[in-house]
Amino acid sequence: MPTATRLTDPMFGSPAALEIFSDAGTVQRMLAVEAALARVEAECGVIPAAAAEVISEVCRDIGVIDLDALAQSAVAAGNLAIPFVRQLTAAVSARDAEAARFVHWGATSQDIIDTALVLQIGNALRALDTDLVRLGEACATLAAAHRTTPMVARTWLQHALPTTFGLKAAGWLDALRRDLGRLGATRAQARSLQFGAAAGTLASLGDAAPRVTAALARELGLEAPVLPWHAHRDRMVEVATTLGMLTGTLGKMARDISLMMQTEVAEVAEPSGPGRGGSSTMPHKRNPVGCAAVLTASVRVPPLVATMLAGMVQEHERALGGWQAEWDTLPQIVTLAAGALRQMGEVVAGLQVDAARMRANLDITHGLILGEAAMLELGGRIGRLQAHHLVERASQRAVAEGTSLRDALARTLQEDPAHAGLLDDAALDRLADPANYAGQSATFADASVQAWKAALAARAAH
Repeated sequence: MPTATRLTDPMFGSPAALEIFSDAGTVQRMLAVEAALARVEAECGVIPAAAAEVISEVCRDIGVIDLDALAQSAVAAGNLAIPFVRQLTAAVSARDAEAARFVHWGATSQDIIDTALVLQIGNALRALDTDLVRLGEACATLAAAHRTTPMVARTWLQHALPTTFGLKAAGWLDALRRDLGRLGATRAQARSLQFGAAAGTLASLGDAAPRVTAALARELGLEAPVLPWHAHRDRMVEVATTLGMLTGTLGKMARDISLMMQTEVAEVAEPSGPGRGGSSTMPHKRNPVGCAAVLTASVRVPPLVATMLAGMVQEHERALGGWQAEWDTLPQIVTLAAGALRQMGEVVAGLQVDAARMRANLDITHGLILGEAAMLELGGRIGRLQAHHLVERASQRAVAEGTSLRDALARTLQEDPAHAGLLDDAALDRLADPANYAGQSATFADASVQAWKAALAARAAH
Protein backbone atom coordinates (compact mmCIF):
# COMPACT_ATOMS: atom_id res chain seq x y z
CA MET A 1 0.00 0.00 0.00
CA PRO A 2 1.60 3.34 -0.99
CA THR A 3 2.13 5.83 1.81
CA ALA A 4 1.48 8.83 -0.42
CA THR A 5 -1.80 9.70 -2.10
CA ARG A 6 -0.42 12.69 -3.97
CA LEU A 7 2.85 13.20 -5.81
CA THR A 8 3.79 16.07 -3.52
CA ASP A 9 3.20 14.22 -0.24
CA PRO A 10 6.83 13.05 0.15
CA MET A 11 7.97 16.65 -0.35
CA PHE A 12 5.86 18.03 2.49
CA GLY A 13 5.58 15.05 4.84
CA SER A 14 7.92 12.65 6.59
CA PRO A 15 8.02 8.94 5.66
CA ALA A 16 6.96 8.00 9.19
CA ALA A 17 3.98 10.37 9.31
CA LEU A 18 2.84 9.47 5.82
CA GLU A 19 2.88 5.79 6.74
CA ILE A 20 1.06 6.37 10.03
CA PHE A 21 -1.71 8.38 8.40
CA SER A 22 -1.94 6.36 5.21
CA ASP A 23 -5.19 4.51 4.47
CA ALA A 24 -3.53 1.28 5.56
CA GLY A 25 -2.16 2.92 8.71
CA THR A 26 -5.62 4.13 9.68
CA VAL A 27 -7.34 0.80 9.08
CA GLN A 28 -4.59 -1.14 10.88
CA ARG A 29 -5.20 0.90 14.01
CA MET A 30 -8.97 0.56 13.74
CA LEU A 31 -8.44 -3.19 13.58
CA ALA A 32 -6.13 -2.99 16.58
CA VAL A 33 -8.81 -1.21 18.61
CA GLU A 34 -11.48 -3.78 17.66
CA ALA A 35 -9.15 -6.66 18.52
CA ALA A 36 -8.24 -5.15 21.88
CA LEU A 37 -11.90 -4.48 22.66
CA ALA A 38 -12.79 -8.11 21.99
CA ARG A 39 -9.93 -9.41 24.13
CA VAL A 40 -10.70 -7.27 27.18
CA GLU A 41 -14.42 -7.91 26.94
CA ALA A 42 -13.65 -11.63 27.04
CA GLU A 43 -11.40 -11.08 30.07
CA CYS A 44 -14.24 -9.23 31.77
CA GLY A 45 -16.77 -11.95 30.93
CA VAL A 46 -18.76 -9.76 28.54
CA ILE A 47 -18.26 -11.90 25.40
CA PRO A 48 -17.12 -15.52 24.96
CA ALA A 49 -13.36 -16.08 24.97
CA ALA A 50 -13.64 -18.19 21.81
CA ALA A 51 -15.31 -15.31 19.96
CA ALA A 52 -12.63 -12.86 21.11
CA GLU A 53 -9.91 -15.20 19.89
CA VAL A 54 -11.41 -15.40 16.40
CA ILE A 55 -12.04 -11.64 16.22
CA SER A 56 -8.51 -10.85 17.37
CA GLU A 57 -7.00 -13.25 14.85
CA VAL A 58 -9.04 -11.86 11.95
CA CYS A 59 -8.02 -8.31 12.90
CA ARG A 60 -4.35 -9.18 12.38
CA ASP A 61 -4.91 -9.27 8.61
CA ILE A 62 -5.54 -5.87 7.05
CA GLY A 63 -6.52 -7.71 3.89
CA VAL A 64 -9.93 -8.47 5.39
CA ILE A 65 -10.84 -4.82 4.70
CA ASP A 66 -11.37 -3.70 1.10
CA LEU A 67 -10.09 -0.12 1.28
CA ASP A 68 -11.69 1.06 -1.95
CA ALA A 69 -15.06 -0.38 -0.97
CA LEU A 70 -14.65 1.13 2.49
CA ALA A 71 -14.12 4.60 1.04
CA GLN A 72 -17.11 4.32 -1.27
CA SER A 73 -19.44 2.93 1.39
CA ALA A 74 -18.47 5.71 3.81
CA VAL A 75 -20.11 8.26 1.50
CA ALA A 76 -23.57 6.99 2.41
CA ALA A 77 -22.72 5.86 5.93
CA GLY A 78 -21.29 9.21 7.03
CA ASN A 79 -18.12 7.75 8.55
CA LEU A 80 -15.59 4.98 7.98
CA ALA A 81 -16.46 2.93 11.04
CA ILE A 82 -19.90 1.78 9.93
CA PRO A 83 -18.80 0.07 6.68
CA PHE A 84 -15.57 -0.97 8.43
CA VAL A 85 -17.49 -2.87 11.10
CA ARG A 86 -19.70 -4.38 8.42
CA GLN A 87 -16.69 -5.69 6.50
CA LEU A 88 -14.98 -6.92 9.68
CA THR A 89 -18.13 -8.71 10.81
CA ALA A 90 -18.40 -10.43 7.44
CA ALA A 91 -14.75 -11.53 7.64
CA VAL A 92 -15.24 -12.93 11.16
CA SER A 93 -18.47 -14.62 10.11
CA ALA A 94 -16.63 -16.39 7.32
CA ARG A 95 -14.47 -17.95 10.03
CA ASP A 96 -17.06 -18.35 12.80
CA ALA A 97 -20.65 -17.16 12.55
CA GLU A 98 -21.11 -17.27 16.31
CA ALA A 99 -18.03 -15.08 16.91
CA ALA A 100 -19.32 -12.54 14.40
CA ARG A 101 -22.19 -11.73 16.78
CA PHE A 102 -19.70 -10.09 19.15
CA VAL A 103 -17.76 -7.85 16.78
CA HIS A 104 -17.78 -4.19 17.96
CA TRP A 105 -19.73 -5.19 21.06
CA GLY A 106 -20.90 -2.22 23.14
CA ALA A 107 -18.90 0.38 21.18
CA THR A 108 -19.88 3.16 18.81
CA SER A 109 -18.31 4.35 15.57
CA GLN A 110 -16.65 7.38 17.16
CA ASP A 111 -15.00 5.19 19.80
CA ILE A 112 -13.16 3.26 17.11
CA ILE A 113 -12.31 6.26 14.91
CA ASP A 114 -11.14 8.47 17.78
CA THR A 115 -9.12 5.80 19.54
CA ALA A 116 -7.45 4.78 16.27
CA LEU A 117 -6.60 8.46 15.75
CA VAL A 118 -5.18 8.68 19.27
CA LEU A 119 -2.93 5.71 18.48
CA GLN A 120 -1.81 7.37 15.25
CA ILE A 121 -1.09 10.64 17.01
CA GLY A 122 0.89 8.86 19.70
CA ASN A 123 3.06 7.13 17.09
CA ALA A 124 3.51 10.35 15.12
CA LEU A 125 4.36 12.53 18.13
CA ARG A 126 7.00 10.07 19.26
CA ALA A 127 8.63 10.32 15.84
CA LEU A 128 8.30 14.11 15.95
CA ASP A 129 9.91 14.19 19.38
CA THR A 130 12.92 12.27 18.09
CA ASP A 131 13.32 14.58 15.11
CA LEU A 132 12.87 17.66 17.29
CA VAL A 133 15.65 16.56 19.64
CA ARG A 134 17.89 15.88 16.64
CA LEU A 135 17.24 19.35 15.24
CA GLY A 136 17.81 20.94 18.63
CA GLU A 137 21.15 19.20 18.96
CA ALA A 138 22.18 20.51 15.54
CA CYS A 139 21.23 24.05 16.57
CA ALA A 140 23.10 23.66 19.86
CA THR A 141 26.19 22.65 17.90
CA LEU A 142 25.91 25.77 15.74
CA ALA A 143 25.29 28.03 18.73
CA ALA A 144 28.37 26.71 20.53
CA ALA A 145 30.65 26.69 17.49
CA HIS A 146 29.71 30.22 16.42
CA ARG A 147 29.16 31.88 19.79
CA THR A 148 31.66 34.60 18.86
CA THR A 149 31.35 34.54 15.05
CA PRO A 150 30.46 38.16 14.24
CA MET A 151 27.66 39.00 11.86
CA VAL A 152 25.23 41.83 11.38
CA ALA A 153 21.88 41.87 13.17
CA ARG A 154 19.05 43.05 10.94
CA THR A 155 15.92 44.89 12.00
CA TRP A 156 13.23 45.74 9.47
CA LEU A 157 15.52 43.92 6.99
CA GLN A 158 18.16 46.63 7.46
CA HIS A 159 21.57 46.51 9.12
CA ALA A 160 21.16 47.26 12.83
CA LEU A 161 24.05 46.32 15.14
CA PRO A 162 26.68 43.58 15.35
CA THR A 163 25.62 40.22 16.78
CA THR A 164 26.98 36.70 16.43
CA PHE A 165 25.76 33.80 14.37
CA GLY A 166 25.85 31.74 17.55
CA LEU A 167 23.20 34.00 19.06
CA LYS A 168 20.99 33.63 15.99
CA ALA A 169 21.26 29.84 16.23
CA ALA A 170 20.64 30.10 19.97
CA GLY A 171 17.39 31.92 19.28
CA TRP A 172 16.26 28.99 17.15
CA LEU A 173 17.39 26.57 19.83
CA ASP A 174 15.57 28.30 22.66
CA ALA A 175 12.31 28.31 20.69
CA LEU A 176 12.77 24.60 19.96
CA ARG A 177 13.31 23.98 23.68
CA ARG A 178 9.93 25.51 24.42
CA ASP A 179 8.36 23.52 21.58
CA LEU A 180 9.88 20.36 23.06
CA GLY A 181 8.21 21.08 26.40
CA ARG A 182 4.86 21.75 24.76
CA LEU A 183 5.16 18.62 22.67
CA GLY A 184 5.82 16.49 25.75
CA ALA A 185 2.80 17.91 27.56
CA THR A 186 0.63 17.43 24.49
CA ARG A 187 1.74 13.82 24.06
CA ALA A 188 0.67 13.10 27.62
CA GLN A 189 -2.66 14.86 27.18
CA ALA A 190 -3.48 13.12 23.91
CA ARG A 191 -2.96 9.57 25.24
CA SER A 192 -6.62 9.31 26.16
CA LEU A 193 -8.87 6.38 25.31
CA GLN A 194 -12.17 7.22 23.69
CA PHE A 195 -14.83 4.79 24.85
CA GLY A 196 -18.36 5.90 25.60
CA ALA A 197 -20.69 3.97 23.27
CA ALA A 198 -23.68 5.62 21.65
CA ALA A 199 -24.21 8.63 23.90
CA GLY A 200 -21.20 8.62 26.21
CA THR A 201 -22.90 6.64 28.98
CA LEU A 202 -21.59 3.11 28.24
CA ALA A 203 -25.05 1.81 29.04
CA SER A 204 -24.40 -0.97 26.54
CA LEU A 205 -21.95 -2.66 28.91
CA GLY A 206 -23.93 -2.29 32.14
CA ASP A 207 -21.94 -2.85 35.32
CA ALA A 208 -18.95 -4.16 33.35
CA ALA A 209 -18.32 -0.75 31.76
CA PRO A 210 -15.67 0.52 34.23
CA ARG A 211 -13.71 -2.73 34.10
CA VAL A 212 -13.81 -2.91 30.32
CA THR A 213 -12.73 0.73 30.01
CA ALA A 214 -9.77 0.31 32.34
CA ALA A 215 -8.70 -2.95 30.68
CA LEU A 216 -9.05 -1.49 27.18
CA ALA A 217 -6.90 1.51 28.09
CA ARG A 218 -4.20 -0.78 29.51
CA GLU A 219 -4.34 -3.07 26.48
CA LEU A 220 -3.80 -0.14 24.10
CA GLY A 221 -1.22 1.64 26.24
CA LEU A 222 -3.50 4.63 26.79
CA GLU A 223 -4.90 6.51 29.75
CA ALA A 224 -8.46 5.88 30.85
CA PRO A 225 -10.17 9.30 30.95
CA VAL A 226 -12.49 10.42 33.70
CA LEU A 227 -15.32 10.16 31.22
CA PRO A 228 -15.81 9.86 27.43
CA TRP A 229 -14.98 13.00 25.46
CA HIS A 230 -16.90 12.59 22.20
CA ALA A 231 -17.91 16.25 21.90
CA HIS A 232 -15.05 17.80 23.90
CA ARG A 233 -12.15 18.14 21.48
CA ASP A 234 -9.60 20.12 23.45
CA ARG A 235 -7.14 17.21 23.52
CA MET A 236 -7.09 16.97 19.75
CA VAL A 237 -7.04 20.73 19.34
CA GLU A 238 -4.04 20.93 21.68
CA VAL A 239 -2.19 18.65 19.28
CA ALA A 240 -3.07 21.02 16.46
CA THR A 241 -2.07 24.21 18.28
CA THR A 242 1.17 22.74 19.61
CA LEU A 243 2.18 21.61 16.15
CA GLY A 244 1.03 24.94 14.74
CA MET A 245 3.50 26.72 17.02
CA LEU A 246 6.24 24.22 16.20
CA THR A 247 5.66 24.79 12.49
CA GLY A 248 5.86 28.53 13.11
CA THR A 249 9.21 28.08 14.84
CA LEU A 250 10.48 26.07 11.90
CA GLY A 251 9.13 28.68 9.49
CA LYS A 252 11.02 31.42 11.35
CA MET A 253 14.22 29.39 10.99
CA ALA A 254 13.54 28.80 7.30
CA ARG A 255 12.90 32.49 6.72
CA ASP A 256 16.17 33.46 8.39
CA ILE A 257 18.20 30.87 6.51
CA SER A 258 16.65 31.59 3.11
CA LEU A 259 17.28 35.33 3.52
CA MET A 260 20.87 34.62 4.52
CA MET A 261 21.19 32.44 1.40
CA GLN A 262 20.31 35.27 -0.99
CA THR A 263 23.09 35.82 -3.52
CA GLU A 264 23.76 39.33 -2.26
CA VAL A 265 24.06 38.09 1.33
CA ALA A 266 25.53 34.57 0.94
CA GLU A 267 26.25 34.01 4.62
CA VAL A 268 24.95 30.43 4.76
CA ALA A 269 23.91 27.73 2.31
CA GLU A 270 21.75 24.65 2.53
CA PRO A 271 23.62 21.36 2.15
CA SER A 272 24.26 20.44 -1.46
CA GLY A 273 23.75 17.13 -3.17
CA PRO A 274 22.83 15.57 -6.51
CA GLY A 275 19.54 16.96 -7.74
CA ARG A 276 19.11 19.28 -4.76
CA GLY A 277 18.27 22.94 -5.22
CA GLY A 278 18.82 23.21 -8.94
CA SER A 279 16.80 24.97 -11.61
CA SER A 280 15.26 23.50 -14.74
CA THR A 281 16.66 26.39 -16.82
CA MET A 282 19.42 28.09 -14.81
CA PRO A 283 22.42 25.84 -14.14
CA HIS A 284 23.97 28.26 -11.66
CA LYS A 285 21.04 28.23 -9.23
CA ARG A 286 21.28 26.80 -5.74
CA ASN A 287 17.80 27.20 -4.35
CA PRO A 288 16.84 26.87 -0.66
CA VAL A 289 14.53 23.93 -1.35
CA GLY A 290 14.43 22.70 2.23
CA CYS A 291 13.47 26.14 3.48
CA ALA A 292 10.83 26.38 0.74
CA ALA A 293 9.18 23.17 1.96
CA VAL A 294 9.21 24.40 5.56
CA LEU A 295 7.80 27.80 4.60
CA THR A 296 5.07 26.06 2.59
CA ALA A 297 4.07 24.12 5.70
CA SER A 298 4.13 27.29 7.78
CA VAL A 299 1.64 28.85 5.35
CA ARG A 300 -0.64 25.80 5.17
CA VAL A 301 -0.80 24.83 8.84
CA PRO A 302 -2.30 27.97 10.50
CA PRO A 303 -5.63 27.80 8.59
CA LEU A 304 -5.83 24.09 9.44
CA VAL A 305 -5.30 24.91 13.12
CA ALA A 306 -8.08 27.49 12.81
CA THR A 307 -10.35 24.75 11.44
CA MET A 308 -9.63 22.61 14.49
CA LEU A 309 -10.40 25.52 16.81
CA ALA A 310 -13.65 26.28 14.97
CA GLY A 311 -14.66 22.62 15.22
CA MET A 312 -14.62 22.70 19.03
CA VAL A 313 -18.10 24.18 19.19
CA GLN A 314 -20.07 20.93 19.01
CA GLU A 315 -23.66 19.95 19.58
CA HIS A 316 -24.63 18.16 22.81
CA GLU A 317 -23.15 14.65 23.18
CA ARG A 318 -22.12 13.93 19.57
CA ALA A 319 -21.17 16.44 16.90
CA LEU A 320 -22.69 17.25 13.54
CA GLY A 321 -19.84 18.56 11.37
CA GLY A 322 -17.27 19.70 13.90
CA TRP A 323 -15.91 16.24 14.64
CA GLN A 324 -16.05 15.26 11.00
CA ALA A 325 -13.99 18.33 10.08
CA GLU A 326 -11.11 16.88 12.09
CA TRP A 327 -10.77 13.67 10.09
CA ASP A 328 -8.58 15.08 7.34
CA THR A 329 -7.50 18.28 9.08
CA LEU A 330 -5.57 16.90 12.03
CA PRO A 331 -3.63 14.29 10.02
CA GLN A 332 -2.66 17.04 7.58
CA ILE A 333 -1.37 19.21 10.43
CA VAL A 334 0.66 16.37 11.92
CA THR A 335 2.03 15.30 8.56
CA LEU A 336 2.98 18.83 7.51
CA ALA A 337 4.65 19.52 10.85
CA ALA A 338 6.56 16.25 10.63
CA GLY A 339 7.66 17.04 7.09
CA ALA A 340 8.79 20.55 8.03
CA LEU A 341 10.73 19.16 10.97
CA ARG A 342 12.43 16.56 8.77
CA GLN A 343 13.37 19.16 6.18
CA MET A 344 14.72 21.64 8.72
CA GLY A 345 16.67 18.89 10.43
CA GLU A 346 18.44 18.12 7.16
CA VAL A 347 19.08 21.80 6.46
CA VAL A 348 20.59 22.65 9.85
CA ALA A 349 22.61 19.44 10.14
CA GLY A 350 24.35 20.23 6.84
CA LEU A 351 24.23 24.03 6.95
CA GLN A 352 27.30 25.63 5.38
CA VAL A 353 28.35 28.75 7.28
CA ASP A 354 30.54 31.39 5.64
CA ALA A 355 32.03 33.31 8.56
CA ALA A 356 34.22 35.39 6.26
CA ARG A 357 31.18 36.59 4.33
CA MET A 358 29.40 37.41 7.57
CA ARG A 359 32.37 39.53 8.59
CA ALA A 360 32.52 41.21 5.19
CA ASN A 361 28.82 42.06 5.33
CA LEU A 362 29.41 43.80 8.64
CA ASP A 363 31.63 46.27 6.78
CA ILE A 364 29.11 47.18 4.07
CA THR A 365 28.13 50.37 5.92
CA HIS A 366 31.79 51.23 6.60
CA GLY A 367 31.20 51.26 10.32
CA LEU A 368 27.96 53.23 10.39
CA ILE A 369 26.23 50.46 12.36
CA LEU A 370 28.69 51.17 15.17
CA GLY A 371 27.41 54.72 15.58
CA GLU A 372 25.62 53.78 18.80
CA ALA A 373 28.87 52.49 20.31
CA ALA A 374 30.66 55.73 19.46
CA MET A 375 27.78 57.83 20.75
CA LEU A 376 27.70 56.04 24.11
CA GLU A 377 31.49 56.26 24.45
CA LEU A 378 31.41 60.02 23.83
CA GLY A 379 28.21 60.43 25.81
CA GLY A 380 30.00 59.39 28.96
CA ARG A 381 32.28 62.38 28.50
CA ILE A 382 30.15 65.15 26.95
CA GLY A 383 26.56 63.96 27.47
CA ARG A 384 24.35 61.78 25.34
CA LEU A 385 22.56 64.44 23.30
CA GLN A 386 25.72 66.30 22.32
CA ALA A 387 27.43 63.01 21.50
CA HIS A 388 24.45 62.03 19.33
CA HIS A 389 24.79 65.23 17.31
CA LEU A 390 28.51 64.67 16.88
CA VAL A 391 28.19 61.10 15.67
CA GLU A 392 25.25 61.99 13.45
CA ARG A 393 27.36 64.71 11.80
CA ALA A 394 30.25 62.29 11.39
CA SER A 395 27.94 59.68 9.87
CA GLN A 396 26.63 62.12 7.30
CA ARG A 397 30.20 63.09 6.50
CA ALA A 398 31.21 59.44 6.06
CA VAL A 399 28.40 58.90 3.55
CA ALA A 400 29.14 62.11 1.65
CA GLU A 401 32.90 61.47 1.47
CA GLY A 402 32.68 57.73 0.94
CA THR A 403 34.83 57.01 3.96
CA SER A 404 34.45 55.02 7.18
CA LEU A 405 32.69 56.28 10.25
CA ARG A 406 35.95 55.81 12.15
CA ASP A 407 37.85 58.20 9.90
CA ALA A 408 35.00 60.67 9.58
CA LEU A 409 34.57 60.76 13.34
CA ALA A 410 38.31 61.26 13.87
CA ARG A 411 38.33 64.28 11.53
CA THR A 412 35.13 65.68 12.99
CA LEU A 413 36.59 65.58 16.49
CA GLN A 414 39.94 67.00 15.40
CA GLU A 415 38.32 69.97 13.67
CA ASP A 416 36.51 71.06 16.82
CA PRO A 417 38.88 72.33 19.54
CA ALA A 418 36.28 71.55 22.19
CA HIS A 419 36.29 67.86 21.23
CA ALA A 420 39.81 67.26 19.98
CA GLY A 421 41.52 64.50 21.89
CA LEU A 422 38.31 62.98 23.24
CA LEU A 423 39.08 59.72 21.43
CA ASP A 424 42.61 58.62 20.57
CA ASP A 425 43.48 56.22 17.75
CA ALA A 426 43.31 53.18 20.01
CA ALA A 427 39.83 54.11 21.19
CA LEU A 428 38.66 54.80 17.63
CA ASP A 429 40.03 51.43 16.48
CA ARG A 430 38.31 49.67 19.36
CA LEU A 431 35.00 51.35 18.60
CA ALA A 432 35.31 50.46 14.90
CA ASP A 433 35.63 46.71 15.56
CA PRO A 434 32.18 45.03 15.39
CA ALA A 435 33.38 42.19 17.60
CA ASN A 436 33.68 44.68 20.45
CA TYR A 437 30.01 45.64 20.26
CA ALA A 438 28.26 42.28 20.19
CA GLY A 439 27.10 42.77 23.76
CA GLN A 440 26.00 39.59 25.54
CA SER A 441 25.76 37.56 22.32
CA ALA A 442 28.21 34.86 23.39
CA THR A 443 26.81 34.71 26.91
CA PHE A 444 23.26 34.37 25.61
CA ALA A 445 24.35 31.65 23.18
CA ASP A 446 25.98 29.74 26.03
CA ALA A 447 22.89 30.14 28.20
CA SER A 448 20.64 28.77 25.46
CA VAL A 449 22.83 25.71 24.99
CA GLN A 450 22.89 25.09 28.75
CA ALA A 451 19.12 25.44 29.01
CA TRP A 452 18.70 22.94 26.18
CA LYS A 453 21.01 20.45 27.86
CA ALA A 454 19.17 20.90 31.15
CA ALA A 455 15.84 20.26 29.44
CA LEU A 456 17.14 17.03 27.93
CA ALA A 457 18.57 15.95 31.27
CA ALA A 458 15.26 16.63 33.03
CA ARG A 459 13.43 14.53 30.43
CA ALA A 460 15.88 11.67 30.87
CA ALA A 461 15.44 11.80 34.65
CA HIS A 462 11.72 11.27 34.26
